[in-house]
Amino acid sequence: MWHLQNEVQLQQVGEYIGRYISPQSTLVLTGELGTGKTTMTKGIAKGLGIERVIKSPTYTIIREYTEGRMPLYHMDVYRLEDGDGEELGLEEYYEDQGLVIMEWGHNLEGELPSDYLDIQLAYPEVGEGRYLSLTVHGSKLCSFTETFQQWLDEEMTRVN
Repeated sequence: MWHLQNEVQLQQVGEYIGRYISPQSTLVLTGELGTGKTTMTKGIAKGLGIERVIKSPTYTIIREYTEGRMPLYHMDVYRLEDGDGEELGLEEYYEDQGLVIMEWGHNLEGELPSDYLDIQLAYPEVGEGRYLSLTVHGSKLCSFTETFQQWLDEEMTRVN
C-alpha cells in the first residue's frame, strides 16, 4: 500500500498509468465517495494524451474519449447491479482496443473480465491524502502491475 500526499500525486499516478497501460485493459477503481476515482481518471486521460475535460459519468454511466493514444471508456456503475452490464454492451468495451476504467466495478462483479487491475483508494485513519493499493486479477496485467509497483516504490511513500 502507498500513501499519496495530495491530489497532485493522485494525478501523477494516473498519468503513469495512462502512459504505460496496454490497449484492451480494464481498471476497476474502488473507494468511498470522494476518494479520488475521477481525479485519478483525469490523470490517466492526461497520460493517454486526452486534452478534453474529464467529467464524472455518474448520470451518463459511460463517457467515451477517443482522441488519445487509445480510446478511454470511463464508466461509473454505482447505481447498477450484476446483470445490468449486458444492456451496456460491456463485452464490446472489453474487447475493444481501448482502456476501460470502471468506478464501482464490484457492483458488476459477475460481469468483469477475467483480467483486470483493481485500484483501491482509501482515506487514511489520521492525516491527509489517500492510501492506494493494487490487486491484479488474471495474468494479462501482471507485467504492467510489477513495473507500476516499482515506480510507486520509487515515487511514493510505501506503508506497511
